[in-house]
Amino acid sequence: MTSHQTTQTMKPATAAKKLGVYLEATPAEFQEGVVSRSELAALQTDPPEWLQELRHNGPHPRPVVAAKLGVSIAGLARGGVTDPLTTEQIEELKKELPAWLRKERATQAEVRQEAVRIKEKNAERDDRSDPRS
Repeated sequence: MTSHQTTQTMKPATAAKKLGVYLEATPAEFQEGVVSRSELAALQTDPPEWLQELRHNGPHPRPVVAAKLGVSIAGLARGGVTDPLTTEQIEELKKELPAWLRKERATQAEVRQEAVRIKEKNAERDDRSDPRS
């Protein structure tokens, strides 16, 4: 009895998300095909020039824009940023530092602090309830 393994593939949108690039900015052959897991691995380990260019200059998808600006995706939307941005546009926003960006960064910092506080509180509670202590 022989078993043949089928190659797992993914849609271009999924592959673009895993690569951290904006799908509409990728080459047509990437957008129109399917990507196997081995092809994705090859793109990640030895990115072609188009992928390097996209990662460096954009346009970047919202999760990447949010990370580069230090805000949440929802914070981008509240700030009116709904389109992908290039690295140059992101840097310009960082220089201008509009009020919405300052506010969203402060909100994000509070969220991170609260997450740390909760994690520490849970760890402390777990230590108290550990019968080995």
